[in-house]
Parts: sequence; structure tokens; C-alpha cells
Amino acid sequence: MREQYRTAGLLEAELAAEPVGQFDRWFKEAVDGGVFEPNAMIVSTADAAGRPSSRTVLLKQYDRAGFVFFTNYTSRKGRELAANPYLSLLFPWHPIARQVIVSGRAERTPRHETVAYFRGRPHGSQLGAWASRQSSVVASREELDRLYAELDERYPEGEQVPAPPEWGGFRVVPETVEFWQGRENRLHDRLRYVREDDGWRVERLCP
Repeated sequence: MREQYRTAGLLEAELAAEPVGQFDRWFKEAVDGGVFEPNAMIVSTADAAGRPSSRTVLLKQYDRAGFVFFTNYTSRKGRELAANPYLSLLFPWHPIARQVIVSGRAERTPRHETVAYFRGRPHGSQLGAWASRQSSVVASREELDRLYAELDERYPEGEQVPAPPEWGGFRVVPETVEFWQGRENRLHDRLRYVREDDGWRVERLCP
């Protein structure tokens, strides 16, 4: 299986001054291009021994401070980030022959940001955050459904659900951000922003 990319190129002169500005430009084009869940990203972490793991998570916010997602801090990724805060994010926008790779360090978001985001989630998602001890072993699907039903009875629709104490956000502060554009003959464009003391340096990578 092989696809010949026939898209326009990516030149240094076309880039935004900072990676978040370029990401914002491409993210909007992914939305306009009909990419399914363009905020879906592959989050890769590693434990203290260097053993990696990956999963798909939804990006919930981005700005100059970084890229934010929410999770259970006791989940596998939460435990791994506690031991080793370095990670990467991959946005695989295959329909438009693009991808973005963010590498950096994760920091927990302040509690007030977590609570504000949690209160804006759908009621069912709020209950799900309590019912699921993410990444832990559960006896059966029936057990998970039972826990959810108990919470639904305790916190019916319309009643405020408190944010679980072990649930919150991570802000990924980027050190490098790579923008990959598919080109013909596998001569893809790869432009990477690298953080420096006084701003960002851009370098071109061989495909």
C-alpha cells in the first residue's frame, strides 16, 4: 500500500514566527479540510526505566503556554509522567497529508483550571471520570456499568458533580514542534521549531 502525495510544499518563509501560531493555522485548515477529530493526538510517555507507551487523547486547549489535555493522574500515563515528565504529542492528519509532533515537558494544570474545565463537560463524562479508575483492572463491564449507575443516582442530571481529586490536566510545554508536509517521491517537508533562550530557531530535516 503506497500513496503518492501531491500536495503543496512548506517553506521556511511561510512559517509563523512561533510554533503555536503555525499550529493554529494548520489546525484550522485541518478543521476546514474535514479531518475527523483533528484535536485527537497520540500521547507517548515512558516510565522511569524508559519503557514507552502510547494512547490517543483529545487536545482541549492550546496557546503560547502549551498544549493541554485532561486525564486521571493515577492512570498509566499519569504515573509515567510523575516519574518522567517528558513526552511527545503526535497529530496524525492523514487526509491532508500533514502531521505535527510536539516534544516537551508536562506540568500539571492549576486546580482551578481543572475544576473550570470539568464543570463544562457533559454530565455523563463527569460521572465517567468518577466511575473509571483509569488503567486499573476491572472485573467486568457489568461492574463498570454498576459503578456508573450508582453515581448517576447520586448525582442526577442537573446536579453539580465535583471534580475527582485524582483527575486533572497536563500542560505540555514544547521544546520542539515539527511540522511535516507530505510531498511527491517521499521528499517530504519537515520543518522543526527548536526552543532557545531568546525565542525559536527553525531547522529543516531530511525526510
